Amino acid sequence: MFKDKKKIITNILIVYIAFVFIQSLFFKFSGAPETQHIFNTIDAWAADTFGIAGLFVPPGVFNAYVIASAELVASILLLVGMFTARKILISLGAVMALGVITGAIFSHLFTPLGISVQDDGGALFFMACGVWISSVIIVFMHKSLILKILCCSK
Repeated sequence: MFKDKKKIITNILIVYIAFVFIQSLFFKFSGAPETQHIFNTIDAWAADTFGIAGLFVPPGVFNAYVIASAELVASILLLVGMFTARKILISLGAVMALGVITGAIFSHLFTPLGISVQDDGGALFFMACGVWISSVIIVFMHKSLILKILCCSK
């Protein structure tokens, strides 16, 4: 019975993460004004704070296309893992989602971007928090497999 509940909870969390990531792909891949505002703001902050310009705009390593690709890969891993019952894919997808979304939350909290972006009332930030919490729960639920992978034990 516990395994069924764990699977149901995991699947709900996967669907939420994938929904948030996939619905944002259009904006990131199309160079929408909202996306340009976000990544230009973060890039200007990095340039002013650390003297490193160009990290968050093409061809920088953290530009919208790179982040969107990472979100797409994480979503694919999670969804394929869910539909094939391959826990390793779920674990890898959740760890990847956690890494990507931690960067997004950092950007909201510690850069001029802020919690409310272009008067969205914090919607992007709160969705990111939901993805972060969902990812942490999945990672925690699959911690033994993740530790097994990291420790290379049998």
